Amino acid sequence: MKLPKELLLSELLNHNVKGNITLNYGNGENVWMHPPVHRILGWYSRPSNFDLKRNVWRLNQISQIIDNDVYVKGDPAISDLATLNRFPSLICANLINSEGNKIGLIADFLFEMKTGNIKFYLISRSNPKIPGSSRWKLKIEDITDQQPGLVFCSSSSLDDLPLIKSSLKNDFFKKGKKIIDRFDDMKNIATNRLEDWLEEDEDINKKKEFSQKTFYNKNNESRSFSNKSEDDPWI
Repeated sequence: MKLPKELLLSELLNHNVKGNITLNYGNGENVWMHPPVHRILGWYSRPSNFDLKRNVWRLNQISQIIDNDVYVKGDPAISDLATLNRFPSLICANLINSEGNKIGLIADFLFEMKTGNIKFYLISRSNPKIPGSSRWKLKIEDITDQQPGLVFCSSSSLDDLPLIKSSLKNDFFKKGKKIIDRFDDMKNIATNRLEDWLEEDEDINKKKEFSQKTFYNKNNESRSFSNKSEDDPWI
């Protein structure tokens, strides 16, 4: 089976490593990478829960990926967790914004299978192990500096980064905000219509008052004229 051109690290680690149908090396545990050039060199798997040794694999040892299994060629390099923990890695590193504040964690990345070059990183707001949490895309060119456990970027907040995967909480918040905005729009429309209606009603009342005053003035004028004609003996 042909290998995919690109793969997420999380997908690679979720696969079971096999040498053949019967030879099982366990699930992937963590990455082996070279952070200065943003490249993945390989990964390591854990044979069993009670085994202290780890099987370290190069990326070019992958022969095929079938369902939930990664088939490898050749033998692994044997190491232990204490040694592998000293390997530099950006996974779970704190993401620091342009103002020096923590805005998230490096949770995952997409890499090229052939070269191992990392295309971009995926950022989590909090614990990346929480299922269904949101992911934001951090491009390599947006990274300004990096130190052990720290990645500095040019963005000021996660809102400046493209949202790749939205969590249920984030979707609910967005839908709720849309409903509130729609309600505000309806309220504004109703308020404007009420104000227009009140203005029209006020104009009608003013016209009515003006008409009544004009009517009374005309009556008074006619009455005064008739009174004068009765008092005048020459008429």
